[in-house]
Amino acid sequence: MDPQRRQQATSASTVASVSSVSSASASGSTSAAAIGITGGPGYTSGATASSTSSVAADGEPGVIVFTQPPLQSTSFYKIAAGEYVTFGWNFTYLAVTPSAITVSAVCENGNTYPIGPTNGVIAGNAQSVVWYPYGYQTANPSLPLAQASYTLHIWGDGGESAIPTPGYLEPNSQLQFSLYTPQPYTPLASGWSCAGCGAALAQFDTHPASIALLTTLLIIFLSGFTTLRRVWD
Repeated sequence: MDPQRRQQATSASTVASVSSVSSASASGSTSAAAIGITGGPGYTSGATASSTSSVAADGEPGVIVFTQPPLQSTSFYKIAAGEYVTFGWNFTYLAVTPSAITVSAVCENGNTYPIGPTNGVIAGNAQSVVWYPYGYQTANPSLPLAQASYTLHIWGDGGESAIPTPGYLEPNSQLQFSLYTPQPYTPLASGWSCAGCGAALAQFDTHPASIALLTTLLIIFLSGFTTLRRVWD
């Protein structure tokens, strides 16, 4: 083949290659191999492919591990001005970061309340949220917070009832806490009295065991005093 025909054939091949790549791009199926790109270690053709390809089929689902407050005991928080509540956690086995995380408190009476300043929805990589119960209480008089126990619910893109999937955030409802409203301070001069103290004292006075105890102590005291007096004499 003479040089002129060889050049024409090469040009035609190049045009055909570019045309096929453009067609693949228009149909949404362009890949790195289609345009002759080969990457080294760590190369990915897109964020979604990177996230899904790095998750092992037999891997563990993403788990939330709470750091604040501790799970070992129930924490009590006041519904009062200036009192904030912080919930903190870490992620384990999380390979695919959710686009957002939803946090809510489910009361034992069945009511559900959003947690945080953004109506319960925070960034997918967030590891803490600060809640102001008093602010919510004053802004939502139609659904007030009860003095009761609550369970914290956290979930990702899959929803509250998502099936545990390797690498993806698993819904969590392990943390429990309680809310209470402190009583206003009443000084003694204004008539404060201990409602249970009088009843407890009356019960002690009339209980047979208390009478027997006092009698026993009196006998021991008198016996000891008599013995000491004999020694002194």
